[in-house]
Amino acid sequence: MTVDPLEMFKSRSKEFVKEALARLNIAMELPLELPPEGMGDFAFPCFMLAREMKKSPAGIAKQLSQEILEDAMFSRIEAQGPYLNFSINPEMLMQITVESIMDKREEYGTWSQTGEKINLEHTSANPNGPLHVGRARNPILGDTIARILRKCGHDITTEFYVDDMGKQQVTLTWGVENLTREGDESTKEIPAKNLKKSKKPDHEMVWYYQEATRRMDSDSNVLAQINRMIAKYEEKDEEIAIRVKENCQKVLDGMNTSLRRLDIHFDSFAWESKHIFNGNVDKVVKNLKAHEFTDYEDSALYLDLEKVGITGQENKFYLTRSDGSSLYSTRDIAYHLDKLDHYDRVIDILGEDHKLKAKVVRLVVGLLGQEKEKIEPLFYSFVSLPEGKMSTRLGRVVYLDDLIEESVGRARKEVEKRRPELASELKCGIAEAVGTGAIRYNIIRVQAEKQIVFKWEEALSFEGNSAPFIQYSHARASSILQKTAVLGDYDLKLLKHPTEILLVKALARFPSLIKECGDSMECHPIAGYAFELASLFNQFYRDCPVLQAEPDVMNARLALVTASRYTLSNVLDTLGLVAPEEM
Repeated sequence: MTVDPLEMFKSRSKEFVKEALARLNIAMELPLELPPEGMGDFAFPCFMLAREMKKSPAGIAKQLSQEILEDAMFSRIEAQGPYLNFSINPEMLMQITVESIMDKREEYGTWSQTGEKINLEHTSANPNGPLHVGRARNPILGDTIARILRKCGHDITTEFYVDDMGKQQVTLTWGVENLTREGDESTKEIPAKNLKKSKKPDHEMVWYYQEATRRMDSDSNVLAQINRMIAKYEEKDEEIAIRVKENCQKVLDGMNTSLRRLDIHFDSFAWESKHIFNGNVDKVVKNLKAHEFTDYEDSALYLDLEKVGITGQENKFYLTRSDGSSLYSTRDIAYHLDKLDHYDRVIDILGEDHKLKAKVVRLVVGLLGQEKEKIEPLFYSFVSLPEGKMSTRLGRVVYLDDLIEESVGRARKEVEKRRPELASELKCGIAEAVGTGAIRYNIIRVQAEKQIVFKWEEALSFEGNSAPFIQYSHARASSILQKTAVLGDYDLKLLKHPTEILLVKALARFPSLIKECGDSMECHPIAGYAFELASLFNQFYRDCPVLQAEPDVMNARLALVTASRYTLSNVLDTLGLVAPEEM
């Protein structure tokens, strides 16, 4: 188990407040808050005691401060307005924090195993073409949350749910089997960007999907052929299943090549068709047919949303077509029932347009006897272009591959300008780390519920609150340590400068922040912390010379640099960013 340097200070301050309230015959427990800079390290608001004690919150805070004796763990315990504030003894915090990091190193911020098995499904994009920037938020959020939950000690399986049963995938297969790309006059109607020759299979395959879609929309015979394929597929035609899966796999291979450049990997791929062929979907439909909340319209089975307490514009949620074939949501219900048989929790990373579907899936799972509370959907807002929503079908996209190439290219130019003396291979490595890091960080640092309008100049910024700034701080710490001999004995009591204290306070917060983000399933606070930590390390570097200091002070500061480098590396790893030794 990792050591949380702040925990003993938090616990002791809570004990002090509890004991002080007990002496006043009050059993209430006050919440602990983190106050603004300069107002102590922990704060206990006293508003909730005002009615019982018949005093102002400020008067209560002052009375409580008088009830608490001085303690070596805190430099000050005082009332400030309606708050009782505790300031940690910086010397003690410095000792505990630096020693904890030196002991745990790469494991600092990682908690002991909980034994809880979690399936975290993310990305799950339709395998009909390359990932575009509009869909890039899902895998980046999903992978980062998985990293946070692993550091919290949970057993995480990341999974890509492959939609190989949908109309889009059958349309792609029809296109591959019926269209010839070379010399086809109709290609003139497809945007030139999508005809760009590429060795990546997802870029090669998207043309067949787009052209087949165009033909289907304009030719009823093509539509009829595709619908017949879908019907036979639903009837468990294994030959069609093999053909569709083969084309989906080609696109999936291309998607995974793109995602691996962002250090995103999956533990498992779950194919939607499995639940048709193994009878799971038939079981779901059979059980729902007998349920009091379902009914039929033109032979199509639907769930009456009003009867289950869901009100809105739609009151019928269809589970089958009129011919009895299943819909995506029905297969999704079967998929979630299967997951709940194998995992303690199921987390789904979903776009905000999936809220109703996710709500109904949870509800139906509950109707069928499973614990719906174990399904935890996490929603995010979309990434759009200034001119509107991205669409693979219409060819209005910025592909993720284009973004990666542009970002790495810009990073390479920066490396060439700043470090022309480096070997070409090293320049390429730095450019790849910085370019891909810029993409991940610019997605992660924005709260998931907030929409992102994609703009090249913002996405590829290398200034200010950015991945390169944080990565450079790690490289700077590494450079300092490379210039000196093995770290000798050190006395941390020599570290008294205000920026040294601010830095160690930030270092101490990392383990508890990991826990908080694991509980809330948010990753933007980690990005904010990374920027804050990098900024404080740079201030320390500016204000407190390390290698030029007196030997005893130098050794103490080298210990702080070492602790900072470990923590920066661990934070970057949590965000899925490379921690470069040199930039």
